[in-house]
Amino acid sequence: MDYATESLRLHGKWKGKIEVVCTVPCGTREELALAYTPGVAQPCLEIQKDIRKSYELTRRHNLCAVITDGTAVLGLGDIGPEAGMPVMEGKCALFKAFADVDAFPLCIKSKDVDEFVNAVYLISGSFGGINLEDISAPRCFEIERKLKEKCDIPIFHDDQHGTAIVVTAALLNALRVVKKDIGSIRVVVNGPGAAGTAIIRMLLDSGVRDIIACDENDILYRERGVGIKDHKEMLCSITNLSGMRGTLADAVNGADVFIGVSVGGALTQSMARTMARDAIVFAMANPVPEITPEDAKAAGVRVMGTGRSDHPNQINNVLAFPGIFKGALSVRAIDINSAMKAAAAQAIANLVSKEELSEEYIIPDALDPRVSEAVAHAVAQAARNSGAARL
Repeated sequence: MDYATESLRLHGKWKGKIEVVCTVPCGTREELALAYTPGVAQPCLEIQKDIRKSYELTRRHNLCAVITDGTAVLGLGDIGPEAGMPVMEGKCALFKAFADVDAFPLCIKSKDVDEFVNAVYLISGSFGGINLEDISAPRCFEIERKLKEKCDIPIFHDDQHGTAIVVTAALLNALRVVKKDIGSIRVVVNGPGAAGTAIIRMLLDSGVRDIIACDENDILYRERGVGIKDHKEMLCSITNLSGMRGTLADAVNGADVFIGVSVGGALTQSMARTMARDAIVFAMANPVPEITPEDAKAAGVRVMGTGRSDHPNQINNVLAFPGIFKGALSVRAIDINSAMKAAAAQAIANLVSKEELSEEYIIPDALDPRVSEAVAHAVAQAARNSGAARL
């Protein structure tokens, strides 16, 4: 199928992928008086006395906002907020389809960090959580940090943390396949933008000790100078502790794991051949991965994953974000913290049984109906255990 042509045709037919549906009767005077005025005044007054009642008397308890500024939409770059709407609508559809969470798309016309943050904060009382989407780095880091400081509901940048959670789940199981310890491996992350930075942080939290980050100017190290600013300066303090210098080819030589969130073709077959025995490669650039599964396998890679649905081991954020929000909303969480993210990754990994686990099956299918419930349960429990839950 020509997905571009057919999707464009269907979007013209659908004219949007979500709609507002009335859940209460409004067909008689009595029904109208209860749903709206004069009866509606009483729940308003109850919320005025105790704002927590907004979770009990409105849809806020199961409603999140999906918000972008349109600066990093899919692989299309800065195409503007209106052009990002089809993706935001699609994300909302996935929230509903996979976890029965209501979501509403919002596209904000501003590239100013503080203006964006203030706009989101001012509407945050309408929602139980905020899913930030397709915001360019490094602005996305500052936006998320400032919103977390201002808001008392979960703020979650899915491009960062959703990706990191699913990558971590996949790596945990891949290491079971190749029988390597997480504390003894060397990982190369190519593309330290929003997703790459979150992946690095989460892998370090998960027990990886040796990570080398590479960008378009090769290996990150503080003295490199070129391009070392903002979040990359921070990455230099937590990665490449041995002080390695050189190119991506130098970094992957002897590495156990390659994680690509960069550009198609970045990892050549000759590079892959120099990796350690039983190497693991997650090449997640879309639509063209950093290396094709065929080339990787021919080079001796043992476990291969991509972001594509037409290859085994698809590393797909839909495994994470619906269940994460379902779990966080169920306990009225004030945050989605590190403990909740770790619990989500472990829950995803645990769905692949010892008997099922193989080189071709390290992570559940994106359409596996067990995933969102398992993730939601784990996240809710972690929220309670870590003090992030209000219920």
